[in-house]
Amino acid sequence: MLPVRYFWMSRAFVKEDVDLPERSGRKRSASGLPPGATNYITARGAKRFRNELQKLRAANAGSERVAELEQILASLHVVDPPDRASNSISFGATVTVKDEKGLTETYTVVGVDELDLEPDAVSWISPTGKALLAADMGNWITLEDGRKAKIVKIEFKTGSE
Repeated sequence: MLPVRYFWMSRAFVKEDVDLPERSGRKRSASGLPPGATNYITARGAKRFRNELQKLRAANAGSERVAELEQILASLHVVDPPDRASNSISFGATVTVKDEKGLTETYTVVGVDELDLEPDAVSWISPTGKALLAADMGNWITLEDGRKAKIVKIEFKTGSE
């Protein structure tokens, strides 16, 4: 019979400052962001949520969705698009990339709550979103699947689109 060995992990490897909200008594936001995290959203996304809430209230719907929208809207920090075209990618930008094989893909960098509102949405906190926000026109980035892609186009939509 083999002897039983015990292993202890040093407390140095425990992240005490990043405690799960459920264990710390803090409540996670409706968007799923940890407590204290800023809930960024584009002006387009905020407008869509306000319109949806207005329609639900007009229909006198007392649903969970009304409460959810109210909570989301109360936590938002709207990020307006830049005043003019730029060669740098910022929050809300729609970016087209071309990989080494010539395949093009388009991503719109948005907040976590508006991922379902844009067909090409990518969260600003995702690996692809972070790579895009750190890049400029013509830079190469690494996509989540490991492919390298060059930024070939940057567009900014207004809040009315």
